[in-house]
Amino acid sequence: MKKLLTLVAALLTFSVTAQNLNTPAPSPTQTIKQDFALSNIEIKYSRPAMKGRAIFGDLVPFDKVWRTGANSPTAVTFGEDVTVGGVAVKAGTYNMVTMPGRSSWTVKLLKTDMNAFNYKEGSDVASFSVDVQQLPMSIENFTILFDSQTDNTVDIGMMWDNVYVAIPVKADVDAKVMGQIENVMNKDNKPYFAAASYYFENGKDNAKALEWAKKAVDAQPEAYWVRHLLAKVQAKSGMKKDAIATAKASMELAQKAGNMDYVRLNEKLLKTL
Repeated sequence: MKKLLTLVAALLTFSVTAQNLNTPAPSPTQTIKQDFALSNIEIKYSRPAMKGRAIFGDLVPFDKVWRTGANSPTAVTFGEDVTVGGVAVKAGTYNMVTMPGRSSWTVKLLKTDMNAFNYKEGSDVASFSVDVQQLPMSIENFTILFDSQTDNTVDIGMMWDNVYVAIPVKADVDAKVMGQIENVMNKDNKPYFAAASYYFENGKDNAKALEWAKKAVDAQPEAYWVRHLLAKVQAKSGMKKDAIATAKASMELAQKAGNMDYVRLNEKLLKTL
C-alpha cells in the first residue's frame, strides 16, 4: 500500500508539472496594424513554417478552402468602409479564408462565426480572385504584410514558400476629407495650412489653396514649412517671382531652425523656378 501511495503521489506531481510546461508555439500568432486612410487595418493570424515540407498543392491543397494560416481563423478588422478586391466591405471584423490555386487565389471574407471548417458556399461577405506572383526566393514562415500604400489604397500581401498574392484595399478618402474641410472652414480657428495642403496635393481649386496658404503664413509667419507650401502653390499658379521670394524666405527660416531637410526642399524648388 505504501508503494502504491508513493506511485500515486509521483504521478500527481508529474501531472501538475506537465500542466505548467511552456513551449514555443509551432505556428506563433502575429497581430499587425497599419494606419490607413482615416483609420487603420488590423490583422491577427498564425504563422506556420515550411519545415522542409512542400506547401501549395500538398500541405495546402489547391482549390480547397484554407484558413490562411493555422490555429484560430485569420481575422481582419477594417476601421472604415472600404473596397477589398473591388468589393464594398463595411467597417468591422471578418474572418478571411482563401482557396489557393496554381495561378490565382480566391479570397473570401466571412462573418466572424464562419471559418474554414464550417464554411458554407454563398456565406461570403466578399469573394474575389487575386493573381499569384512567383517570388525569387523561398519564405519559410507564412507572412502577411501591408504593401504599396498610398493615401487611399494599400495591398494586403500574403507570402509563403515562393508564392506571393496581393489583396487590393481602397478607401474613399477624398469625399470624407472634402466634407470635413467644408465643415471646418465655416467655423472659427480654421485649419488653413492643412486645408491648403490637401487642396494642393490633390489637385483641387488652386486659387482656394493659394488663399488659404497665404492666411496660414499670416497666422504662422515663422513656420518655414508653411512658407514652403505657399511657394509651391504660387509656383503652380504661375507666380514665379512670388514663389522665388517665398522659397528663399522659407529656406532662411529653415536654416535658422536647423532643419536641413527643408533647406534642401527649398533649394530643389528654386531650381525649377
